Amino acid sequence: MSPAWQPSRATAREGAQVLPLLSDEDVVRLRRQVRDSMVAMGFGLIEQTKIITAASELARNTLRYGGGGEARIVHVREGLRQGLELSFVDAGPGIDDISLALSDGYTSGGGLGLGLGGAKRLADAFHIDTAPGSGTTVTIAKWKLF
Repeated sequence: MSPAWQPSRATAREGAQVLPLLSDEDVVRLRRQVRDSMVAMGFGLIEQTKIITAASELARNTLRYGGGGEARIVHVREGLRQGLELSFVDAGPGIDDISLALSDGYTSGGGLGLGLGGAKRLADAFHIDTAPGSGTTVTIAKWKLF
């Protein structure tokens, strides 16, 4: 993961695909769309599995802890590489302690405590923007050299 990486600022009108995350069915739709996007970009099965798993965890966190929200899927280019960037946005309570939330085993809601940290390990790039009372946006990216 490059420390200088920052998520793109793409919006729906700039080509981001925006999917609601309001139910378990939305999580299933998101997983399918992420898979289709990765196949279209030529990612292998292992990369697909990693990012679909991370997307599923982050989408479920958006539902469980953020009260729902949306996911944004963006095809991005940075230098000689292309990739898929996924953002998970909610207007929930935010995260008080990011380092604690990223640690394995920590959970605030009875889960396994692998969601944020696991998603970070599965992605090539990870960024979180949150503050208590102002919601959370988690963005991950998977890169492919072309």
